[in-house]
Amino acid sequence: MSDDNKVTVERTITAPVDAVFDVLSNPQRHPALDGSGFIRSVDHADRIQKVGDVFTMNMHGPHMGGEYKTDNHVSGYVKDKLLAWQTAPAGTTPPGWEWLWELESQGPNETLVRHTYDWSKVTDKKLLEKVKFPLVTQDQLSDTLARLAEAVSS
Repeated sequence: MSDDNKVTVERTITAPVDAVFDVLSNPQRHPALDGSGFIRSVDHADRIQKVGDVFTMNMHGPHMGGEYKTDNHVSGYVKDKLLAWQTAPAGTTPPGWEWLWELESQGPNETLVRHTYDWSKVTDKKLLEKVKFPLVTQDQLSDTLARLAEAVSS
């Protein structure tokens, strides 16, 4: 599902909700999950434990001229239910796009995972002209969910 300001995908994954949350809350696992191909490696990251945590990733993309780093500011955290962060070029204030992971247990061994890429809070007109949102497509988000399903089953 997508609209003018966000893209959302969902998938039921055969794994308990705590196992899915365990993978998502560990930024060390994110490069392997990334369906967009932008994340290269972790620069600095501890397990996500609360709103306000920040983790830094090494990235690559033509929209930023090649190699760059991002600081990811955790904006939502409810154990086994929600993880969210706002991304910004390292050392800057987040300009308004956010990644959300919503988890709903569907029983002891199934979890509905909803992944949203939301840029509705981006207000900088120059940024909106420069960056053609969405940078990450619905297919790439779906690939991320497929990678997550594989990660929690292995």
